[in-house]
Amino acid sequence: MELGLYTFGDVGKNPVTGETVDAQMRLRELVAEIRLADEVGLDIFGLGEHHRPNYAISSPATVLAAAASVTENIRLSSAVSVLSSDDPIRVFQQFATLDNLSGGRAELMVGRGSFIESFPLFGYDLDDYGDLFEEKLAMLLAINEREKLNWPGTKHTPKVSGLGVYPRPVNDQLPVWIAAGGTPQSMVRAGALGTPLALAIIGGEPRRFAPLADLYRRAADQAGNADKARVSLNVHGFVGEDGKAAADLFYPAQKAVMDQLGRERGWGPQSRAQYDASCGPEGAMFVGSPNQVADKILGMREDLGFDRVTIQMGIGVIDHADMMKAIEVLGTKVAPLLRQG
Repeated sequence: MELGLYTFGDVGKNPVTGETVDAQMRLRELVAEIRLADEVGLDIFGLGEHHRPNYAISSPATVLAAAASVTENIRLSSAVSVLSSDDPIRVFQQFATLDNLSGGRAELMVGRGSFIESFPLFGYDLDDYGDLFEEKLAMLLAINEREKLNWPGTKHTPKVSGLGVYPRPVNDQLPVWIAAGGTPQSMVRAGALGTPLALAIIGGEPRRFAPLADLYRRAADQAGNADKARVSLNVHGFVGEDGKAAADLFYPAQKAVMDQLGRERGWGPQSRAQYDASCGPEGAMFVGSPNQVADKILGMREDLGFDRVTIQMGIGVIDHADMMKAIEVLGTKVAPLLRQG
C-alpha cells in the first residue's frame, strides 16, 4: 500500500502562536516538507489548486516543479487540478513538463472542484459545471492517449485536427486520477473510463463509502477495465509519537479551517467532542500515534480495499517544525507498519 500527503498550502494566522504565514513563507516551507517526505520514504505528495486568499497554491505544477529539483523518488501530483475551469492542453503540457523534470514521477489528479472561485475568474458559467468537467476530461484523456490530437470539439472545447501536444511524458502517458467526493455518478464515470479513483472522505464514517468503492470496481469490470482499477483514500489526519499530543496539536488549525467553511456553507462550529469522535476508530480523521493511525488505515482497508492513502496533515496553519516532525514520524513509523501489514 502507498502512503503520502497532500495539502493546499494554507496561509494566514497560526491559531496557537499568532504568527502570520504568508505565501512566500509557506511555499518555501512546503518545498522543504516535500523534500523530507521523499527522504523518509513516503510514496506521493499532492498539491491542491485553489484561488482563495487563504491558500498559496493556485498553480500546483509550478510548486511541484520546484520540489522535483530537490527530490529523487517521491511521486508528485496535483490534488486536485480544477480541470473544469482550465485548458486540458495546457494542463497536460504542464504536468508532462513536470514529468520530464522529475524523471517520470508526475501524476495528475483532476476534479470538478469543491470551491467555485476559479469559474468566474476564468470566465466560466457555473450553470455549465457538470458539462465543463465531462468535456474537458474526455479531451484530456484523448491528449494523454496519443501524440497527435484529433478532437472534434465540443461546446466547451475547441476542435483540434491532427496536431501534436508536447512534451510527451517520460513513460508515454501520465497517470490521471479522477477525484470524487462520493456521488454514484462519479464512481461509475471513473470505472467506465478506466482511471484510478481518488475518494475524498473528510466527514462521516469511512466504512459507509464501501458501497461506492464497490460500485467503481463493478463499473470498471463491466467496461473491461478491472486491471486498471485503483482507489486512493484522501483524508484529514495528523500523527505524532504520542497520540493525545498529536490530537491536541492538530485540533486548533483543523478547527479554524472547518469553522470557516462552516460559516460559508451553513454548518455550526466544530466542538472538541465532535473532533475527538471523528478521531476515533470509526471516524473520518486519521489522527494519533503511529500504531493508532496504522491500525485505523489497515482496518478500513478491509472494507474499502484501497491501494493508497494520502493524508492532509497541512490543513490550516501549523508550525513548520511540528509539521516536519509529523512527516518524519509518518515516513519512519507509520509507513513501515503499513508495508508489513
